[in-house]
Amino acid sequence: MFNALPDPGTDPILRSALVFQQDPAPHKIDMGIGIYKDDYGHAPVMASVKAAERRLVEEQETKAYLSGAGNAAFNEQVRGLLFPEAEGGKGSDAGARAVTIQTPGGTGALRVAADFLRGQAPGAKVWIPAQSWPNHRHLFGTVGFRLAEYPWFDMAAGRLDFDRAMAAFHSVAPGDVVILHGCCQNPTGADPDAAQWGEIAQVLAQRAALPIVDIAYQGLGDGLAEDARGLATICAALPEVIVASSCSKNFALYRERTGALSFVGETRAAAEKASGHALHLARANYSMPPDHGAAVVAMVLSDPGLRALWSEELAGMRARMGRIRAAFAAGLSEASGKDFGHIAHQKGLFATVPLTAEMVARLRAGPHIHASATGRLNLAGLTAETVAPVAAAIGAELRELTDA
Repeated sequence: MFNALPDPGTDPILRSALVFQQDPAPHKIDMGIGIYKDDYGHAPVMASVKAAERRLVEEQETKAYLSGAGNAAFNEQVRGLLFPEAEGGKGSDAGARAVTIQTPGGTGALRVAADFLRGQAPGAKVWIPAQSWPNHRHLFGTVGFRLAEYPWFDMAAGRLDFDRAMAAFHSVAPGDVVILHGCCQNPTGADPDAAQWGEIAQVLAQRAALPIVDIAYQGLGDGLAEDARGLATICAALPEVIVASSCSKNFALYRERTGALSFVGETRAAAEKASGHALHLARANYSMPPDHGAAVVAMVLSDPGLRALWSEELAGMRARMGRIRAAFAAGLSEASGKDFGHIAHQKGLFATVPLTAEMVARLRAGPHIHASATGRLNLAGLTAETVAPVAAAIGAELRELTDA
């Protein structure tokens, strides 16, 4: 049987990571895989995380199994991050209507959600942004859903393609699933403003759609509460919402696979019922999620001192991304002869520029700049020293399009 299997191919993001590892150049630059790096080009363990880990080594008394829902303290703290209005008593009641379970990363959350929806709404169509994390299509396509795209980013104008996205949302059928990026859109960095979130929520409510909000970068855009406002707007307008969240980026816990799946129901009882069905699916998949990353997050968020340190570290990451974005946008505009000022105002780690596969190959072979063949750039891969030469090299490639 094994010999007769077709070539499975390779995930494009994982393939780009492998190509980068195999490049022997000493000064190679990774703008492909989506991790945050500091101004020395390292992906460090956060000081708040280190402190929590030291405490866990000293205080943790057992490695016995927890439940399929994972670390209860983690679930409660993550629910508070996603729905801060539940703590402040203002705005939407989404926090009171939500139940959160721990999953193996944001990917695990999305897969459990896909399995859950395939069982409950097998005829639904899943709508995904035209520019999105590639695994969205893979995850929902693998379980058998019909997939559809909606426009998101106007490359020529360098902005959210809002009118065309709204037109597509008006064609969503009742019961269809719509995947939305909660903040720091991957791969474009183009997020809706508050008014646009309101319009999106209104039309999805009118169409009786079920949103899945994938929020993997909370805190890396404008701030923890600010980055959750789009999610709050969606939850205030719709009776049911599914949320997949990740601690990979904002806690730098990539390899610990620390994520969560939240169900927001019309009532908390409805959300509990949905999460119970999801736990049955999780039991048949991974049984229960790994605890270490979740225990770290729970400790950081529940300890005032550690939480303050983590918030300070996260603010520093945000500020660095703002500086890199501004410098890259200015350098790219100058080198290409085209205005890329919008990159400075977008959010998160990523920007997308109109690079062709041939241009990406030349950048890899010449200045050893590694980027996705789709033109997605992880700007966190740049430093204060590399941002100018990288912008110049990419701008020189893009000038070909301008000159043509």
